[in-house]
Amino acid sequence: MPNKEKKTPIDFAIVQNAIQSMHLPDFSRATIREIVTVSHLIEQKTGEKFVHMEMGVPGLPPEAIGVRAEIEALQKGLAAKYPPLQGIEPLKKETARFIKAFINTDVNSTCCIPTCGSMQGTFASFLVSGQSNPEKDTVLFIDPGFPVQKDQLKVLGLKYESFDMFDYRGPRLLEKLESYLRSGKICNIIYSNPNNPSWVCLTDSELQGIGKLATDYDAIVMEDLAYFGMDFRKDLSKPFCPPYQPSVSHYTDNYILLISGSKAFSYAGQRIGMSIISEKLFHRSYPALRDRYTIGEFGNVFQNRILYTLSSGTAHSAQWALAAMFKAACDGAYNFLEAVHEYGRRAEKLKHIFCQNGFQIVYDNDMGEEIGNGFYFTVTYPGFSGGALMTELLFYGVSAIALDTTGSRQQGIRVCTSFIDDDQYDVFASRMQAFKQDHPVNNL
Repeated sequence: MPNKEKKTPIDFAIVQNAIQSMHLPDFSRATIREIVTVSHLIEQKTGEKFVHMEMGVPGLPPEAIGVRAEIEALQKGLAAKYPPLQGIEPLKKETARFIKAFINTDVNSTCCIPTCGSMQGTFASFLVSGQSNPEKDTVLFIDPGFPVQKDQLKVLGLKYESFDMFDYRGPRLLEKLESYLRSGKICNIIYSNPNNPSWVCLTDSELQGIGKLATDYDAIVMEDLAYFGMDFRKDLSKPFCPPYQPSVSHYTDNYILLISGSKAFSYAGQRIGMSIISEKLFHRSYPALRDRYTIGEFGNVFQNRILYTLSSGTAHSAQWALAAMFKAACDGAYNFLEAVHEYGRRAEKLKHIFCQNGFQIVYDNDMGEEIGNGFYFTVTYPGFSGGALMTELLFYGVSAIALDTTGSRQQGIRVCTSFIDDDQYDVFASRMQAFKQDHPVNNL
């Protein structure tokens, strides 16, 4: 950390006091929301605008097709009516069609259930899976990943194991995965694809192996597709045409796909997502669930017991919005990935500035390919741990989160591209030049 005699782009004393005001035992372990709080506090005290890279909030306007459909639904008076727990039929139908169009997997619309964002879908999936078999009480994370999902397990009182995929790709990934599954205690395997935060993308051969292991060891795969189709190295935007979004759903019946309206559709504020449960899993009956709920079907419990008690359904108008966006995408009338290409363009510019100033990409290799540009990427700086780098960057007007909070075993920070404005690149470059001058690599 800079000493008090040294001038930094953001006033040292104000930053130091803001950090201390959080009263955290270890600031390097600060959560996303805590970093947001401290950076906003510093902005208020100094009048200096931060380059915000900490929070994965969409930085693009919401899709107009969804907004129009939602307004129409509200004007029809749907705000006065409870939505059906299982979801409105147009959304269920268009979700199944969307999965066919962009993943090339056939799913039953009955098994497509709306949730208050995919966060709620994840929570409900953890809950039902963790109660389905008393012998399977542990979730396995293929990390790095979304930190809040582990917080969900703490709330639920479920156990988890995790490993960092950094050194485990291809056959090594499957060997590592099986080493955990042999215990017989794993109820779920969860990962994001593209990965938050590394932007690594699991390949079809890896997903095939994961699917086979899930079947062999009777574990449920939760495939988090929050960044659906956002591997911009290939064009995944054409409905019913290859290439498709890679998915484990081609290789096992033990899956739940989690689709979010937040990122690909810039519809985060309305908290709408879809949980797509395989038909076989949806109708599978578990004695432990029957003993607890009097009904044993996985999907029935998910829908009519868990979601009912959590929120009694998902906002009526938001369901119509997502249905309209799915329909337009499947009809070829709306390229839902065109707008979000902006995140890839931002990532390319930010990576260039970082690397020009001594930073290095942490997850830089994706099965022999250069990592793609998208919503997130990861960087490190010689001589710094992730937590120390996160803290130090606050003095330079940059806020991010440390990689270790994502389950990564690597030292560095997660960079989110969503809040970067066009007028901030020059400011950011200037601040990173100052960082490099204050921390010359050859002296570390």
